[in-house]
Amino acid sequence: VAPSTPVCEVPSSAMTGTVVQLSCKETEGSPPSEYQWYKNGVALLEKTGTGSARAANVTYTMNKKSGTLLFNTVTKNDTGEYFCEASNGIGLSQKCSVKRMQV
Repeated sequence: VAPSTPVCEVPSSAMTGTVVQLSCKETEGSPPSEYQWYKNGVALLEKTGTGSARAANVTYTMNKKSGTLLFNTVTKNDTGEYFCEASNGIGLSQKCSVKRMQV
């Protein structure tokens, strides 16, 4: 079954230095969808917050299976327009509407 349009939860504003979690979920896809987050139209890399990711100045952890995008400490650089895409290899992938997060 192709995925349905996912529901994205993106806070409209966040305080610098706080923990922020963005979530993305759709329930109809079978097999279960994988989720890809985008910022300003660019796909975010899947990073797990290890030493190498910190060196690359990455402040988030993206989980493609659960659809979460977790910022351990948001910075002004994380301000932007976010959306996610659900895909499971069947039918077209589905995107949620773009939401802006201001830090």
